[in-house]
Amino acid sequence: MLRLSRHAAALCFVCLAVFAAMTAMEFLYFRQLSGGLPSLDMRFTGFAPDEGMAWLTALGRRGSEIILVWHYLTFDLLFPALLSLTLVSLILATGRRLKNFRAQSAQLQSLFALVLVLPYTLADYAQNIAVARLLSDFQSANPDSLSFASALIVTKFALLAIPVIVIVVFHLTGQRRRA
Repeated sequence: MLRLSRHAAALCFVCLAVFAAMTAMEFLYFRQLSGGLPSLDMRFTGFAPDEGMAWLTALGRRGSEIILVWHYLTFDLLFPALLSLTLVSLILATGRRLKNFRAQSAQLQSLFALVLVLPYTLADYAQNIAVARLLSDFQSANPDSLSFASALIVTKFALLAIPVIVIVVFHLTGQRRRA
């Protein structure tokens, strides 16, 4: 796992390319399908059940199938794993610039990075399953299932903030020590 730090730049590039493709599809295609409403994934602070139902209704069967296939069964199968690998590589790369982190065993460094990133990964996949289930059978959507999907979206972004903050702190600490 420690070799991931050597590939941090390449992983960042690929991750940004996939993210750009997903974002382009959201703004250029998916929003047209939903009458301009943002996808549930784009609602960082969650959504009310009525808002989720409005999105599903605006999509209709055809729009739901398109988003299910072109987002959840393609890009969003790859992206959480890719982003997680990228975050782990960045934690290891920025952490290695710090004497105390570098002094830890390779296994402990890897475990630290994995423990920080894995909760986000699991939450993202759980959220993808919840939204994909809504899209595949939106007539079974109810306030509880919509609230659950919303809570998973908020949780995913909150858990994503943790490794991002650690990376920023490691980077800034490494920069300050160099100066």
